[in-house]
Amino acid sequence: MFENFVVPNHLKPSDPRFGVGPSLIPLSSLDALRKTGNSLLGTSHRKDAVRKLVKEVQDGLRTYFKIPAGHEIILGNGGATQLWDMLALGMVKKSSLHFVCGEFSEKWYKAHKAVPWIKAEAIRVEYGQGINPYEKANFDMICCTLNETSTGVMLSEIPKLQGEDVLLAMDATSGAGQIKVDFNKVDFYYFSPQKVFASEGGLFIAIVSPKAIKRIEAINQDKTRYIPESMRLIHAVENGKANQTYNTPSISTLFFMNEQIKIMNTLSEDTVISMAKEKAALMYGWAEEKTYLSPYIKESKFRSEAVVTIDVDAKYSVDDLAKVLRAQGVAIDIEGYRKLGRNQFRIALFHNVTKEDLKKLTEIISLAIETEK
Repeated sequence: MFENFVVPNHLKPSDPRFGVGPSLIPLSSLDALRKTGNSLLGTSHRKDAVRKLVKEVQDGLRTYFKIPAGHEIILGNGGATQLWDMLALGMVKKSSLHFVCGEFSEKWYKAHKAVPWIKAEAIRVEYGQGINPYEKANFDMICCTLNETSTGVMLSEIPKLQGEDVLLAMDATSGAGQIKVDFNKVDFYYFSPQKVFASEGGLFIAIVSPKAIKRIEAINQDKTRYIPESMRLIHAVENGKANQTYNTPSISTLFFMNEQIKIMNTLSEDTVISMAKEKAALMYGWAEEKTYLSPYIKESKFRSEAVVTIDVDAKYSVDDLAKVLRAQGVAIDIEGYRKLGRNQFRIALFHNVTKEDLKKLTEIISLAIETEK
């Protein structure tokens, strides 16, 4: 199917990278890294050049998010996947409550469930549905996902916790930077930079409240709990205060992220979010207009403004069309999440993916399907 379809030249986007991760890293960032010559790459992460870079990342995030005083910004290797285990070992006292609406929130729950001394419970909805977190008695950590990358569901509300000894932890990996969050309500907000912040994977960044830091410090003092040294959250906290990571990071990852933060700070978070809403309106409007398309997320309040998922009539193979568009260098990685098994497009609305290119992509897909009819 679609083997004879050729994308017209006037519809070809300026960049084919519409995937939800790894992100679209601007070519200007590659040029900027090259210009650092031998002054940055190959430098110890304990030396001033790299510590200055880490501080720029931290300061840039403080400015962009308007982070409350007393919150720390920490960084570490391993990305969100390793951080799930680190949180289980180093921040949960006895019990964690997980709100599951997709593959990644499910994996976070399973990571905590595997720890013998944690009572982990999941409150689930069917994939394609949204769920907002809430407090429940006898759980000392509430775990939620700001934007479920696999399904394109985002939170519409965040509660203000009432329990003095309850923490709210949020996986913001594919939503950080484009979905507004009140940091006075979130104790541990973490993400990886390969989404909106246009870098590569393997790193986690977390914005940590004083309340969460106090919990991390207390658990670190518990000599009865075994935590591998490489996974102690206290190391990330202490090194973050010194503008460092505990072990050697990818300097290029930090550099690309810093370049993106600078770009986004020239606009402000509110402007970036407004641009994301415009792109989301374009994509969902297109999906609702065409008879052969439909938004996967039925409740509009839960439709992501960072990752859009669109179901396609079974008569038209998304995989076949995606292969044709990839071969022509027009669109990369627009297939749905593999484990969902749906005939579906999953398309990034990240900041560097322009509205103009998204408009061209919609016209390409529509032309291909309507020509195939």
